[in-house]
Amino acid sequence: MKYGIVLTYTVTERWLALSREQRNAMRAAHLEPVFAAYADRVTARFFDAEAFTGRVSDFAVLETEDLGAYYFLVEALRDTPVISEGYLTFADIFLGVEDGFQAYEQALSHGSEARCSWMRSD
Repeated sequence: MKYGIVLTYTVTERWLALSREQRNAMRAAHLEPVFAAYADRVTARFFDAEAFTGRVSDFAVLETEDLGAYYFLVEALRDTPVISEGYLTFADIFLGVEDGFQAYEQALSHGSEARCSWMRSD
């Protein structure tokens, strides 16, 4: 199954106080390597939102078939100075299953004993 994740976040005043050159250097040194390390399992697109909402400044749209890889990506991001030193804070995270209803209907067609493999803990 493919999962879609909308990861909303806000860059803080501390980030905005940096020059654009400093921001680009931090992005290249700390964020890009994390996304590159998971690029074979998690795709990411980035959007600016501050001109359209006051709740968050940006959001990312991630897609994966491996929730573990997504989780590890987020943990790796949290270990970077961009997060740990307060330049960026996460806000709401929305997760969905692409065409999940179809998988559910397929499971139903296999009888009431069908289990969803993506929900197993074993």
